[in-house]
Amino acid sequence: MALTIRPMTPDDREAVLAIYHEGIATGIATLETAAPDWEQWDATHKQDCRLVAEEDGRVVAWAALTSVSHRPCYRGVAEETIYVAGDAQGRGVGRALMQRLVEASEREGYWTLQAAIFPENEASIALHEACGFRTVGMRQGIGERAGRFHDILLMERRSSVVGP
Repeated sequence: MALTIRPMTPDDREAVLAIYHEGIATGIATLETAAPDWEQWDATHKQDCRLVAEEDGRVVAWAALTSVSHRPCYRGVAEETIYVAGDAQGRGVGRALMQRLVEASEREGYWTLQAAIFPENEASIALHEACGFRTVGMRQGIGERAGRFHDILLMERRSSVVGP
């Protein structure tokens, strides 16, 4: 199957939200219990770095950035999010998509990408490590879902071409 990575368009919204729902169902991808509607999703994700991975015309993964702060001093720092459909996992789709997201983020002037990952999500941790992220700490009991508090591993990737 040929993998194509391209900018996300509004026509991808159903596939993006379906893959997000699939990730929510795993219980280790996000603290969210329901995906937002497209308008809310669109409003919270940066316009400049949204990508999808397609196989044979079907969106099988997506990645996007959100701001970590609206203060100008953090303009080059963003949180990345990546989701891969269950039937596309383990085949390098996530790595190819993450590499393109890193390239796109550097073109747009981002010097740090950060990720918040459940410590149980070993596949996501391995993907991030393979793409140059390092663990910077564990936020203990930082997020609550369904009455239970969860730890979140904080990882970051510093650009070698943008910033300090």
